[in-house]
Amino acid sequence: MEMIEESQGKTTVVTVKGRLDSNMSKGFETRLMELAGAAGASLVIDLGQVSYVSSAGLRVLLLAVRKVKAGKGKVALCAIQAQVKEVFDISGLSAVFSIHPTRDAAVQSVA
Repeated sequence: MEMIEESQGKTTVVTVKGRLDSNMSKGFETRLMELAGAAGASLVIDLGQVSYVSSAGLRVLLLAVRKVKAGKGKVALCAIQAQVKEVFDISGLSAVFSIHPTRDAAVQSVA
């Protein structure tokens, strides 16, 4: 798994590439929690290049959402591939996350 961070205005966009599974989730969790900890954080997580997400990956994303919301910030996911989106749908987490088809739409939603 690879993670790339970019700034778009006051929003941090995190692009994740590869598999988001238990082998990769610890490093992802550490960095994402740092980003989510900033008061009023605006965070977009681009999952367009993620081919697989495990329950460990979902847990990291849930922790990030909770931490961002506790700091009065906003978080959105974007560009989720069909097979990964199905995992969110089956688990019922599509209702928990703000999910957008494009990065631009996600950035606008957290601005």
